[in-house]
Amino acid sequence: MADHAPHVVKEPAPAEMRDPLTRHELRRASVWFGVAVALALVVLLIQPLLIIFAGVVFAALLDGGVRLLGRVLPIGRGWRLLIVVLLVAAFLLGTFYLTGVQVTQQVSELRATLEVQANRFTAWLTGQGLMPGASDVSGIARQALGSVSRVTSWVGSAIGALTSLFFIVILGLFLAMDPGTYQRGLQWMVPSDVRPEFAKTLGRMGVTLRRLLAGRLLGMAVEGVFTGIVLWIGGVPMATLLGIIAGILAFIPNIGAIVTGVLMVAVGFSAGLNTGYWAIGTYFFVQTIDGYVVVPLVAKRTVDLPPALTLGMQILASALFGILGLALADPMTAMMKTALERSSEREGEREAADAAAA
Repeated sequence: MADHAPHVVKEPAPAEMRDPLTRHELRRASVWFGVAVALALVVLLIQPLLIIFAGVVFAALLDGGVRLLGRVLPIGRGWRLLIVVLLVAAFLLGTFYLTGVQVTQQVSELRATLEVQANRFTAWLTGQGLMPGASDVSGIARQALGSVSRVTSWVGSAIGALTSLFFIVILGLFLAMDPGTYQRGLQWMVPSDVRPEFAKTLGRMGVTLRRLLAGRLLGMAVEGVFTGIVLWIGGVPMATLLGIIAGILAFIPNIGAIVTGVLMVAVGFSAGLNTGYWAIGTYFFVQTIDGYVVVPLVAKRTVDLPPALTLGMQILASALFGILGLALADPMTAMMKTALERSSEREGEREAADAAAA
């Protein structure tokens, strides 16, 4: 036996949490693990997340109206929000009351007209040898829609759409009532040292979203009213319904304009050759006014989104998330663009501060 006392190891073992290297590696691994868990949750919860984001967009729309009304009415925020909600409800109910019967009849006529025109077009393609064996357009539509049924099945039924719309409206109202509470809640979810920067970025996102929605509403009103009036003057059937559809689809630039043009031309040619030419002229006239007058004027005061980026995001969002993703593609792009711009500004400020200190 040895005469001296045994040596006791005091350093932490490699597997012990007291080891600085172990803690560092576990911290790095937890970051990647957290990112993987977050991505998995986003994939699993994408449908309710889209509904929540749509509620945020609706709340930003209401908030913009409340702020605009506050410039002329020095009353409490709650009263201004009530006025905005009542005005929106009165406009929607008045529109449906004045045009409800006419629009209901025109919806049935539009569906029948589009089926006839589509069958004629596919028959012509088949006769030219460009689409052999595709004379039945309904079969083509079923095959095309079947490939995306899994993605859009949750909004495919009327009950699901109405339920989603109900939650979007209720969520937007709650957010618009007291946005400060929810902003504080979001700030509590991030570390305290980054909260000032997070609050600044969040504020810029809110301003960007309000400006984007204001521009979209102006464009929707101009395009819808102009389209309905010009089509009515030219004697195009279902002018009122086509004007409403054009105004709604104007919320989705690029893709919405293409869909509107196809509907207008199909309905126009169903009433005659001259009416079809008038519908084509109307489409190009309205799109010219909207593209070269309204959009540039609005872009100076709102968000300048590159057309290619917008279209690419719309295609990606529609393929991944369906109709609701397509409608929310622009707000998503605008908010991500704002966050990236603020990140770039922050890096520039940091470099300038380092250069000044040196």
